[in-house]
Amino acid sequence: MPEHLERPALYIDGAWVAPVKGGSADIVEAATGEVFGASALADTDDIDLAVAAARRALTGPWAGFGPAERAGVLEAFAAGLTARRKEIATLVSRENGMPISLSQVVSGIAPGFITGYYARLAAGMVAEDVRPSPTGGETLVVRQPVGVVAAITPWNYPQPLAVMKLAPALAAGCTVVLKPPPETALDAFVFAEVAAEAGLPPGVLNVVPGGREAGAHLVEHPGVDKVAFTGSTGAGRAIGETTGRLLRPATLELGGKSVSLVADDADLDLFAARLLEVSLPNNGQTCHAATRILAPRSRYDEVVAAVTDTVAALRVGDPLDRETQVGPLVSAAQQQRVLEYVALGRSEARLTTGGGRPDRPGWFVEPTVFADVDNRARIAQEEIFGPVLCVTPYDDEDQAIAIANDSDFGLGGVVWTSDADRGLALARRIESGTVGVNHYELHVNAPFGGIKASGVGRELGPEGLEPYLVTKSIYRR
Repeated sequence: MPEHLERPALYIDGAWVAPVKGGSADIVEAATGEVFGASALADTDDIDLAVAAARRALTGPWAGFGPAERAGVLEAFAAGLTARRKEIATLVSRENGMPISLSQVVSGIAPGFITGYYARLAAGMVAEDVRPSPTGGETLVVRQPVGVVAAITPWNYPQPLAVMKLAPALAAGCTVVLKPPPETALDAFVFAEVAAEAGLPPGVLNVVPGGREAGAHLVEHPGVDKVAFTGSTGAGRAIGETTGRLLRPATLELGGKSVSLVADDADLDLFAARLLEVSLPNNGQTCHAATRILAPRSRYDEVVAAVTDTVAALRVGDPLDRETQVGPLVSAAQQQRVLEYVALGRSEARLTTGGGRPDRPGWFVEPTVFADVDNRARIAQEEIFGPVLCVTPYDDEDQAIAIANDSDFGLGGVVWTSDADRGLALARRIESGTVGVNHYELHVNAPFGGIKASGVGRELGPEGLEPYLVTKSIYRR
């Protein structure tokens, strides 16, 4: 990979075009703080061009693609992403600090896998069905693409979170304007290159990295029919206000402060072995990370010791090193935000490990654990989005569930227990869109999303395809 990557053009209407006003952004390597690339940056004029291209494409050749043809294009799209998986994984790790061992899976393998799944769903789509009426006649129920989709994605998992929107939208026959963030703009252009290779007609997919102003303009654009967004709860509320006023459908996958409920019969060796993947994936820059650990008083000291020892032993380092378990955060601003929460935590709870900044270049924060955390504390209630864990004691199951549900968020969660039936019963009581028992892992064929301040709607599974379709009933005798 070249040391300096230049992407001077946006991808609009099947062509590479310079931004109208020449906007650009430096791309900074998270592990060094040094600029290693540059990307074109869209403003509102470029968004107008992209939406116009997507609207034209709705009635162009793409409109004539049936489910089987769309499935074929998506299979080619999946193959293109898979062929470039090593390049993509490395690029994402440089952009946002994701450890390469994780990036090879979620940035390298997952995008093609998810796209292939929706290709198969597209091939089996039933575009219409006839329903006899009990009063005579019948209804023809027709499923059509919702139209132009505004897909706005974050920097933490830029590849899979984009594909979780692109793949079902294209499977349904929609056209898409993808607006990735400036921090991870470079990897997004791979989607444009692969789309062209896969045979997507011009305008079906447009890639226009941009900042908040470009995103806000896209959300309220009169040419957009649906918004699909992943990001912070604050940004999601603003988007929800706009789409609500416009009566425009929106899927909003937002923040989290998920619970890790350790039951009194939990296998602490298993809990400790999976702590990194469940509570600190991607350096803590994960919306569903289970960062609130609830421990029974009868085993509280054991749990605190297990968490502290495990986190203290994590290998912090270069994200491109396969031995690294915790890399840097995405930016200096994110590093400062997390360090401010760490400073707050020192006044709210007991620090057991970490709490500082490693003496090295890049946006690193030491993996940190706070014990004796009152669930009303800010570090227990607010999303930190970094390698910081909180441990809170509880007396019995009912109190544990009450603490777990005493949160504005409801995205993820995990229950640790040696009793499968007990684990399922506890999982049912946790107010969250997703919960794991003795592990946590998104499955491509099952819906993912949150409740409360964690969002509206679902992605993945057949449920992830439905928001990109509208139904029309045609009554006839």
